Amino acid sequence: MKYVILHAGGMADQPREELGGRTPLQAAATPHLDRLAQIGELGLLATAADGSRHGSGLSGTAILGYDPKKYYQGPGPFEAASLGVSVTEHDVVYRCTMVTLKPEGGQVGAEIKKLGPHVVMDDATAGLIETDEARELIEAINEQLGSETIQFYPGAGHRHVMVWVNGKPRAVCVDPQLVHGRTIADSLPTGDGADILKKLMDASYVILRDHPVNEERMAAGKKPANCVWLWGEGRAALWPSLAERFQVSGSVVTSSDVYRGVGICAGLEAPDPSTLQHGGLKARAAVALAELSRKDFVYLHAELADAVVHGTDLNANVQGIEEFDRELVGPLLEGLGKMGPYRFVVLCDHGEGRRGQAFYAFGEGTGSGAPAAGRRFTEADAQASKAPVRDATKFATKLFAKG
Repeated sequence: MKYVILHAGGMADQPREELGGRTPLQAAATPHLDRLAQIGELGLLATAADGSRHGSGLSGTAILGYDPKKYYQGPGPFEAASLGVSVTEHDVVYRCTMVTLKPEGGQVGAEIKKLGPHVVMDDATAGLIETDEARELIEAINEQLGSETIQFYPGAGHRHVMVWVNGKPRAVCVDPQLVHGRTIADSLPTGDGADILKKLMDASYVILRDHPVNEERMAAGKKPANCVWLWGEGRAALWPSLAERFQVSGSVVTSSDVYRGVGICAGLEAPDPSTLQHGGLKARAAVALAELSRKDFVYLHAELADAVVHGTDLNANVQGIEEFDRELVGPLLEGLGKMGPYRFVVLCDHGEGRRGQAFYAFGEGTGSGAPAAGRRFTEADAQASKAPVRDATKFATKLFAKG
């Protein structure tokens, strides 16, 4: 028996007027996902108990069978694990996002004297800055602000990591996506340790505003990465191995540093990220099948491209979901069918900064009983299902049950 968790990250949404009152999933043609919904159980999924922190990586933590209240400290430690950054349980890891700030009522590039109420979050991705440019900027920041207790590490695009050795874990930080287009006045770090974080962010602006990389970006009509935004903080927690708990061998396949880190924390092997850089979703399906040819289990996570997620074109969302179904789900199911019996969970949740109920499809590749004709893998169909709301943390036990 082969086992697969397929995580459609951030593809759930609310009904949109522009789509005739449908969600992007409802508007998309997804025959392969729909088939899984028809041959298996479809329903709603509870990924976090009251009192849990919310953020990227939480649903992955839960679906792999780890209680978020105990094991989810924030997305920062996952990114550190994915990047191979060594941290102890006493260190605090922050997501270090490159953003574009501007003075309220002013233009991007106009001088900002100090981060505060008269500063606006113009772009929470710094214009989707490329990795090579971002790496040069992060290295400049680490050269001037790094110390025995503070270190900055380059990631991909606008997403990077800062480690505060023996840092204070109780600062309250805000996802920059939630501040987009608004003043940052009420969104700067607060609580224990916030003064240090704000000083680092202020200092990063001074370093980055006139950096040659940003001067070139401005000259090319691109948005400058003129500040780093610290958030997603957490301490690393030691997880019991999924392989030992369920007596299975497994891998995590994803291009997301956060979800790659989730898998690594669970003790899963992680293929070299370079194997996923070319070939798109088909390549991801091929890597997953290659891993399944020598292992029992794969946790396969995929999400829409950054340009789609952070854009405003809902039709691009629909097309991205259709591509996901066609280029990844279809080839994956075809390959699984050649391997013999398999059991699957498909998890679909809402994107960062959006709240909503996750949902799932669960079953075996051959199906059992008559398919639910006409049923689709959508939010509305899951809501209409008679299945009880499932606790995501219990699904691993259900997935790996013998017999």
